[in-house]
Amino acid sequence: MTVATVTDYPARTATTAGTPAGTGRALRLIRTALRAGGIPLASFAAAIAAWYAVTYLVLAPERRFLLPAPHRVLTASLFDRSHLLPMLEALAVTAQIAAIGFVVAAVLGVAVGTLMSRARWLERAIYPYAVVIQVIPILAIVPLIGLWFGYGTAARTLVCVIIAAFPIITNTLFGLQSVDRGQHELFTLARASRWDRLIKLELPAALPAILTGIRTAAGLVVVGAIIGDMFFAKGEPGIGTLLDVYRSRLQSEDLFAAIVLASLFGVAVFMLFGAVSKALIGGWHTSAERK
Repeated sequence: MTVATVTDYPARTATTAGTPAGTGRALRLIRTALRAGGIPLASFAAAIAAWYAVTYLVLAPERRFLLPAPHRVLTASLFDRSHLLPMLEALAVTAQIAAIGFVVAAVLGVAVGTLMSRARWLERAIYPYAVVIQVIPILAIVPLIGLWFGYGTAARTLVCVIIAAFPIITNTLFGLQSVDRGQHELFTLARASRWDRLIKLELPAALPAILTGIRTAAGLVVVGAIIGDMFFAKGEPGIGTLLDVYRSRLQSEDLFAAIVLASLFGVAVFMLFGAVSKALIGGWHTSAERK
């Protein structure tokens, strides 16, 4: 009896692990795939359906140019090479301006945030100006920017820096001020210099907060570049310049196509820096833990 039981056990285990376990694993994979992609796809389909409903059920035929149907945006603009190429060229100009503005904002933001963290009086002296720059509507100071810096690349870049620098400054300051006190005491016991403390302790510990600010700024800098295109049209036209041209000419299909391209570019930039942030801190920081 004992021999029969031992002999039959692998067969029963194989049967149990074969069909039911394999089926359960497949079902779990399907459910995971549906959760990951099903809800976004359903939401996208609902948005497209609402778009069609407004175009054909709400707007009168003579007013449908205000919201052309999605297939019209595709066929009349995005799938037309003569319409698409100018948009891609303009988007490349905007991307270049955004990249320059982002680098300047990142360097300036981390430097200012680090400087403010060195002493309370420096924070009190600098922080109010950072807040003022952030809360003043950018459109209110655009005329001054154009008057002082001209209407070309420098002015566009400055708009990007003004919009994107604040979240980097605040997140850098927060991260540097949130380092664990116990770790500071260990460095004090080791008689570490202020420079060693900053480089080996504070900046690495503040990295998640700094990357959060940089990720936020990456999305804002695209907005700044498009605003700069709209108001500073001197030089090569960016996607914002085309948006203004299409609006004035009532080229609705091209206007919506340019908006779609600009939006996709902004989402791509945001996702790129999200991936960079995950790659840099995903291996050791608790924010990367999956629940």
